[in-house]
Amino acid sequence: MIAAILVALCCIILLPYGAVTLAANPGDSVPPTLSLDMPDNQETRDLLQKTLSVSEIDREIIRISADQISLEKKVTLLNKQAVEKKTAIASQEERAGAIVRSYYVGDRDGLLAAFLSAKSLSKLFLLFDYYELTIGRDQEILQQYEDQYKDLKSTIQSAERSSRELAELKYNLEEQKIRVEALNKEIESGLEESTDPIKMSALLEEFTQYWENIGLHEVKTYFKALSAAMNNLPEFVQSREGVLERRGMTYNLKLKEEDLNEFLHSQNKLFEDFAFHFDEDAVTASGKSGNLSLQLKGHYTLLAPPESGLMFHVDDVIFNGLKLPDTTRKSLEEEFDLGFYPEKVISFLHATEVDSKKGVLHVTLTLKF
Repeated sequence: MIAAILVALCCIILLPYGAVTLAANPGDSVPPTLSLDMPDNQETRDLLQKTLSVSEIDREIIRISADQISLEKKVTLLNKQAVEKKTAIASQEERAGAIVRSYYVGDRDGLLAAFLSAKSLSKLFLLFDYYELTIGRDQEILQQYEDQYKDLKSTIQSAERSSRELAELKYNLEEQKIRVEALNKEIESGLEESTDPIKMSALLEEFTQYWENIGLHEVKTYFKALSAAMNNLPEFVQSREGVLERRGMTYNLKLKEEDLNEFLHSQNKLFEDFAFHFDEDAVTASGKSGNLSLQLKGHYTLLAPPESGLMFHVDDVIFNGLKLPDTTRKSLEEEFDLGFYPEKVISFLHATEVDSKKGVLHVTLTLKF
């Protein structure tokens, strides 16, 4: 009973912060639903921002560590294969070298001379078969050596490339660890300076739980829905009157933000309270659902030839007023393709220019040759 009373008192004490609460119906098979009301206090929001960054960078550290282990195994295997292939190719290299030398010093000229000096048809055919067999065997050995050499070279290059990737991974891992350590020190300092460190610590812990169980999932849900919708955008552009205009050998695509938003609303109910805005060389998407708000900022660039299309770069992701760290932004950009591929509208066109101005996305398309 004493323990129950203490728990109840702690809950009452924490309620004024109102930042994170848990709610679940008895017997539900799904995890408890977390709801979040962001505090107005700037100091508290700063600590939540840093806590969010720590959570996400920790997740990136786990991913990098797993990649590092996998890459270390790959480098070891490739180096082992390179050594084995060097040993295997040594004898073949010697045979190939002997053949090349024989041609260089004229050892094969006798065969050709004998073939040309044959005095009977039967001897001619016999010498021809022998000459063809010898030359064919020489070519086979040289080809085998060439194939083995290319395979060895490819293995060595893969090992070197993987080694560079591994070195970069290790560097990134150390960098992220330093970032987390610095953020944790700032959080500890902020807790010490707060009026009630215990309640503030509980708030940050609950916020981390909210983000890892609900927040990140919701952000990815929106990104996944956007990626699926953008895949269908070319069909909408093709059917929408006035979006695509032809001017001689070029086409001008003018996509208004109201057209894009209408399209998104038709694709998924998630976007009923979600809207895109085109500004000067920038694209903003924002929306809200219950206690969750999401803002996405980015821009389009042209894909490098021979690929054709527009790649969307995620510049900022703001979740409930808190900016997600660069590691999360890059991860979302890599996982979800929010690009636009005009060649799906007309296959013989490719994008050559893209820019966004107030309310409109402009894309210049030219013919492929």
